[in-house]
Amino acid sequence: MARLTGGDVLEYCLGKPGTWQDEPWEGDVVAKVGDKIFAFLGSGDAVGVKCGANREEADELVDTYPGDVTKSAYIGRSGWNTVRLGGSVPDEEILELIDTSYQLIVAKLPKSRRPPVAE
Repeated sequence: MARLTGGDVLEYCLGKPGTWQDEPWEGDVVAKVGDKIFAFLGSGDAVGVKCGANREEADELVDTYPGDVTKSAYIGRSGWNTVRLGGSVPDEEILELIDTSYQLIVAKLPKSRRPPVAE
């Protein structure tokens, strides 16, 4: 069975209500909901997602998949991890992590800016 690609991940992210693609830094593609990033897609071989409210929650995933999940640079202290595509993390779990990241970010948006389906 074929594994998820960066293109698959971007398509999945953009299928969520109220999402759009941005490139805030040259060559770094992100998926946003409202004005907030919920997935960093970078070069396409990994995805950066919010994996918990804090570093301790996000570290559970790092401990489960050492080498394939790492603390994200700069924002890792806030619960963000980078998940390598095609590694030991099952594709279904990567999609669930994207769902969780999306939900965590939507919850932080003012109610007036949340996508209707995400309520």
